[in-house]
Amino acid sequence: MDAIEDFVAHVTATTIDDVPEAAIRAAKTFILDSFGVGLSGGGGPWVDEMIQVTALWGQGDDARVWGHGQPLPAPAAALCNAYQIHNAEFDCVHEGAVVHSMTVLLGGAMAVAERDGGCTGRDLLLAAILGVDVACHIAVAVTTGLKFFRPGTAGALAAVTAIGKLKGFDNETLRHAYSIAYGQMCGTMQAHTEGSALLGMQVGFNARNAVVACDMAAAGLQGPRNILEGPFGFLRLFEGDYDPDVLLASLGKTWRVSELSHKPYPSGRATHGIVDGCLRLQREHGFAAQEIERIEAAVPPLIHHLVGRPFEDAMTTNYARLCAMYVTAHALYRDGIGVDAYDDDALTDPDTADLARRIHITIDDNPDPNALVPVTITVSMKSGARHAITITDVYGSPANPMTHAAHLEKFRNNCAAAPRPLAPGNVDALIHMVEDLEKLDDVTKLVDLMMPGQG
Repeated sequence: MDAIEDFVAHVTATTIDDVPEAAIRAAKTFILDSFGVGLSGGGGPWVDEMIQVTALWGQGDDARVWGHGQPLPAPAAALCNAYQIHNAEFDCVHEGAVVHSMTVLLGGAMAVAERDGGCTGRDLLLAAILGVDVACHIAVAVTTGLKFFRPGTAGALAAVTAIGKLKGFDNETLRHAYSIAYGQMCGTMQAHTEGSALLGMQVGFNARNAVVACDMAAAGLQGPRNILEGPFGFLRLFEGDYDPDVLLASLGKTWRVSELSHKPYPSGRATHGIVDGCLRLQREHGFAAQEIERIEAAVPPLIHHLVGRPFEDAMTTNYARLCAMYVTAHALYRDGIGVDAYDDDALTDPDTADLARRIHITIDDNPDPNALVPVTITVSMKSGARHAITITDVYGSPANPMTHAAHLEKFRNNCAAAPRPLAPGNVDALIHMVEDLEKLDDVTKLVDLMMPGQG
């Protein structure tokens, strides 16, 4: 029997009463975080063009684009909102799975909820928790490196889970929804390698496809059965190899939403260990960025693959977000990375460029192709002094979390960066509404608060 049957049974049988309080708390945190980065991402590259293009693909005002207000058919709104959540590389991630599982999930589930007349906050919480659970349990079992863009591909499974749970699918319907989504699954690592804006679009494509798959399954359409472990199933075709003993061992015992990491900075999570290590050394020893002669970072193969790209004089925003040399140099001059790190003035700053060229990233002997830690940083000073640190718990991870106050500050800053200001009071209202999500009668009220200029 294909393991998809076990995941289907887990999803259909689980109620909110089965979920521990810590998982519910984490879900609230990362739902709010995702709304914030989605609002901020509304000002990102190609958003307006994306909205205009998707509006050509059919009539309908099922759901709205966050921060813009444009009504679209549900699949198109799912695409746009998921793209906005991911395009700034500011969305939460499960490090062991290498999956941004809230991104595709919320893009798809919120669009369907709005189209279908809403759902309760309690239902959204459970749907989100289960979506993260399915995608991350599958992904942590993988033993080979990334070929396809896992945040998009596994994210599609997360979104189908959430939408299927919201719609009350039975086992057979949910399995077919996974199957139809698998037939549409997309996203390769080439976009990441080149720093292309297509990377975020691939997340949006999978959110759209999850909505379509669930609609088709609800109408009775069917697909193949063995989509996870079949000879051409997800785990063999998209991933390569996996550990079957890991795949199901923790299902229903470990709640993966509690293992999600914040991104304190709008850059690829693979940059965060290097940035974190350098900032810790700077704060501990009190040196200025201009005093640095050289930085060496020894990193796992995945980090070098994802963000070890060379600094270039003319970088696009997408390339720069995934260039550890650039974001680390920027952070050392500014004590962190803000959404303004990719403005033209920042990208062309000569001091940042000079330091970036003196940052050297090498591959260590870590045998795990999916590891993001440990990261070892050595900073050599012009004075001859040397400072070193090894990071095993990157800032924002469950072992080294952002405080609740820092989480809320990030959310407020992201709301302030939305391309069209929210009405006064809406930011606080969103915080309080998500904090009491179990009591919310209709999650479309959350979308109302993300519309520009409305109270």
